Amino acid sequence: MKNSIKEKAIETINMEAAAVEKLAARIDDEFVAAVEAILATKGRVIVTGMGKSGHVGCKIAASLASTGTPSFFLHPAEAFHGDLGMVTENDIIIAISNSGETNEIINILPVIRRIGAKIISLCGRRESTLTKNADYFIDAGVEREAGPIGLAPTCSTTAALAMGDALTVALLAERNFTAQDFAVFHPGGSLGRKLLLRVGDVMHKGEDNATIEADRPAREALFLMTKKGVGATSVVDGNGCFIGLVTDGDIRRSLAKSAEFLDEPVSALMTKSPLTITEDKLATAAISMMEKHEPRPVTVLPVVDEDNRPVGIIHITDLMRQGVV
Repeated sequence: MKNSIKEKAIETINMEAAAVEKLAARIDDEFVAAVEAILATKGRVIVTGMGKSGHVGCKIAASLASTGTPSFFLHPAEAFHGDLGMVTENDIIIAISNSGETNEIINILPVIRRIGAKIISLCGRRESTLTKNADYFIDAGVEREAGPIGLAPTCSTTAALAMGDALTVALLAERNFTAQDFAVFHPGGSLGRKLLLRVGDVMHKGEDNATIEADRPAREALFLMTKKGVGATSVVDGNGCFIGLVTDGDIRRSLAKSAEFLDEPVSALMTKSPLTITEDKLATAAISMMEKHEPRPVTVLPVVDEDNRPVGIIHITDLMRQGVV
């Protein structure tokens, strides 16, 4: 029995893989014309399908919308009972049906035609009613479905999904849709955080930005770092320009030798000309600078403005909390 289960599962995967592989030959001039029509439309792409094709349609609509092509899914049965009011003459309908004879789809075609929207048939049969009433045809046909009865939508839905992905990526490329554009539509995901989050969004600034003048005693730097809870303080000259950095590591290493340093000026303890960053840089750039610093990585970066004044400070734990690391 165990072998039989494995055999059927492998057979299904192989059949679906073969069905998808054959789709490459279907990327023809008709496919290109459909893509060009979508690029030219002033409206939205409205995807519709019934049953399992409807589930595939929801995914295609979501993929299009998240990659720069305004799109939504329209249930054909609901469309027949009022939701066709969502359709305008400037829209393009992608109708998904393996047979091309799905009643709920066929019933709304005359109304879509009357409204004036264009129709793309994502279908398995060129001679179907759907394709004959469409402006464009994308061939997603398969020879047969997987399984012993060969009726349950398997290969056909996989093929339709793959064609939908091909359409999505082709549109994405033609629109020059970038990773930054993608992040705008995905601000809640890790990619969005990595591509949209700036140093200025994360840094400690204002009252939370620890700074101290170079001639002040080291003990004041220690008290200041403890109060601000950042683990470092920027050192400035008499004009308020950044000249160095003192970290809690510097304090600990000095304490291990003697406590007398606490009365010495901060300038004797600070690291001169350390790494700095500006607030307009991506938070990922800050991570990269911290990790690649030689001879060893650092955990703190002072943030300076164009006049070299410290406007903030960023700690690696701030980036970790934001999910950038």
